[in-house]
Amino acid sequence: MHEDVQTYIQAQVPEDREICELLAKEIEHHLPEAENKLWHAHPVWFLEGNPTVGFSKLKNCIRLLFWSGQSFETEGLKKEGSFKAAEARYSHVEQVDTHKLKQWLAEARNIQWDYKNIVRRKGKLERLK
Repeated sequence: MHEDVQTYIQAQVPEDREICELLAKEIEHHLPEAENKLWHAHPVWFLEGNPTVGFSKLKNCIRLLFWSGQSFETEGLKKEGSFKAAEARYSHVEQVDTHKLKQWLAEARNIQWDYKNIVRRKGKLERLK
């Protein structure tokens, strides 16, 4: 895991840090080929340069975001924004369903929209996988 991401996680209050540590551990385990870095000040994992999954601290929770999550079959994510992203929010580590998270991560590998080239395409998304 990238040093900046570790620093981000360690900077969280204990309850949020526990959630972030679990999410990062599961993401690293199930997407070992993904590049990891801070992007727009939050931990994000990329597959072939395309943002795939990340998390961020919101006012009262940790938000787990899948850039292509609206296309996933596994239930439990909520639509986020005007593109294809979907999220789950956690305020306690016990809320993280690692079985469902594993399914979402598998879908994240197999279902991807091309966010890497969204600016070049003037806001138009194309499906990669």
